[in-house]
Amino acid sequence: MEITIGVQNLARELVVETDQTAEDVTAAVRSAIADGGILELTDSRGRTILVPTATIGYVEVGSTEQPRVGFGAL
Repeated sequence: MEITIGVQNLARELVVETDQTAEDVTAAVRSAIADGGILELTDSRGRTILVPTATIGYVEVGSTEQPRVGFGAL
């Protein structure tokens, strides 16, 4: 799943590919914002990403469904 984080005062977004579910990511974001602390995510390679919640502009949680490729019936 792809997660995009917009950070204030940065032109680029942070894009994280993770194996966590959308529910887990949403719960982590809500908890971090409520606590006013740091959002901690683990990417699909096992690296830890830390983002201070005071600088988060938005978080976009991608779809868990893989896009279809080819000419099959819709």
